[in-house]
Amino acid sequence: MPTFTALTTLMGKAPATALGDAMERLNPEPTGVGVFEVEDGSGLWEVGGYFTEAPDEAGLALLAASFEAKPFVVSELPETDWVAHVRRELAPVEAGRFFVYGSHDADKVPADSIPLLIEAAMAFGTGHHGTTLGCLKALDRLIGEGFEGTKVADIGCGTAVLAMAAARVWTGDILASDIDQVAVDVAEANLKANGMEGTVKCLESAGFDHPDLQAHMPYDLIFANILKGPLIALSPDVSAHLRPGGYAILSGILNEQADDVIAVYLENGTNLVNKEQIGEWTTLLLQKNGAI
Repeated sequence: MPTFTALTTLMGKAPATALGDAMERLNPEPTGVGVFEVEDGSGLWEVGGYFTEAPDEAGLALLAASFEAKPFVVSELPETDWVAHVRRELAPVEAGRFFVYGSHDADKVPADSIPLLIEAAMAFGTGHHGTTLGCLKALDRLIGEGFEGTKVADIGCGTAVLAMAAARVWTGDILASDIDQVAVDVAEANLKANGMEGTVKCLESAGFDHPDLQAHMPYDLIFANILKGPLIALSPDVSAHLRPGGYAILSGILNEQADDVIAVYLENGTNLVNKEQIGEWTTLLLQKNGAI
């Protein structure tokens, strides 16, 4: 059975949200509508609908004109076994000593690697995205230099792959937090799938607001793989929660945004150690001023 998508872009969150609401009233109705900010600093928002019947293109054209959006692009999607497709596309990822894989590739885990099982359904945080891969490579670099982290925080953890990677090599207080309870549940499920229950404490928290995150400071290492805006907002807290000489690994930063993030963190007492670009994304390794 064919399915359809209809996508457009327009400026501003409020009109994009209103357009998304209006799409819900189309006939035939979409089975889902999404409204997302385009993360390139342009101010554009994407509005899209998913349909199990051919959408009313005249109605879509009228909506686009009413909200000063670009004309909708309507696409018919072929019938696809998406699980099989994703498994084919998401090959295992090697990041130094770390090997991130799905259960369908369990027979490919190298004997000398540190394995991390993350199912392909968990699209963000599988290691395939340049931000997650960059963070794992930065962690591998620190380990190779003899660094040890007995207190680690993964802020905005998603699948918790970064916290799990740290827990594979170090013992101590390793905490993973996310603002979304669903992400926290996913993180706990991933720990169980890897036989790592109890090695990472998963929390629902915005930034460092949770009392457990406060109680375990200062940290040797903080991960924050989120986006430029939240990273900049968190910069004073990241510095405050690091011990002198401690490290922060930051990503979710477009290449052209990296200098802005570096400047703000420098103002808060954390210096750039390394910057790596993978595709359009930059990962930063920073160190807090002070004795190690």
